[in-house]
Amino acid sequence: TFNYSANKIKFLILPLLVIVAGIVMYFVNGGFNFDVEFVGGTRMQVDVATNFEIEELEKVVETATGLDAVIQKGSTSNIAIVKLPATDTVDNDEAAKINAFNALKEKYSLEDDALLNAQSADPSFGKEVQGKALSFTLLAILFMLIYIMFRFDWKSGIMAVVTLTINVLVMAAVYVISQIAINTTFIAAMLTVVGYSINNTIVIFDRIRENMKSRRGNETVTALTNRSIKETMGRTVNSTVTTLITIILIYILGVSTIQQFALPLIIGIVAGAYTSIFLASTFWAAWKEAEIKNRAKKVIKK
Repeated sequence: TFNYSANKIKFLILPLLVIVAGIVMYFVNGGFNFDVEFVGGTRMQVDVATNFEIEELEKVVETATGLDAVIQKGSTSNIAIVKLPATDTVDNDEAAKINAFNALKEKYSLEDDALLNAQSADPSFGKEVQGKALSFTLLAILFMLIYIMFRFDWKSGIMAVVTLTINVLVMAAVYVISQIAINTTFIAAMLTVVGYSINNTIVIFDRIRENMKSRRGNETVTALTNRSIKETMGRTVNSTVTTLITIILIYILGVSTIQQFALPLIIGIVAGAYTSIFLASTFWAAWKEAEIKNRAKKVIKK
């Protein structure tokens, strides 16, 4: 049996590198790329009917509105996503949207139907969404911690929550590195991943508990954990791969809205499987072994 526990530090390096890269890019990029749902403002999708340069569109829109516009490529090379920051009034937001689209119409000789969709959000609404997203995520993790502590032990609960936190940080790091917009769809996907990845962790902890009942002779907790991971590896890999096949196809064939939900799912499911197999139970085993050694030392002293 491969010694997963002996290589736990090596397995930890990969997600840590991703997280550190995310932290660096966070400061380089000036934070996350929050969508208008989170920070307020106007978001438009415009079909400019040709391949375009982002810098050129930004100059056109900023000249027309006087605002610091953010331009991104949409689902195809000719779809421009235009983000305008919120102004002091709703009327000014509407005027900025009209001015921006009129400038693009003139620049690229567009028709009225080139404006595919537009949505606006108040900054106070964005703060409320951020607060609720954080609250619901923490609440979900808290209830999972309580459940695992009652079903297994408190060490299992702590390690499960730590690996969940790593999963969330990896997802956030990928988004800040790639500067993909974070919106409520991302939050929904993140909560889905939290539930999905904890299931893989529970399966491994459940097998460890079953094997503890029929422990082989002088088998150490580390050896038992390695055996349990091996016994559940097929199930974890098969369920992860079959889920990924479906979601990847949805991402490839789906429209942009579906892709926004599928992408964080793909990232989170891969990260969740990785941490469930290589981190949660291996660090739990090291913690358990240390506890056993401390008890033995106390007995010897007595």
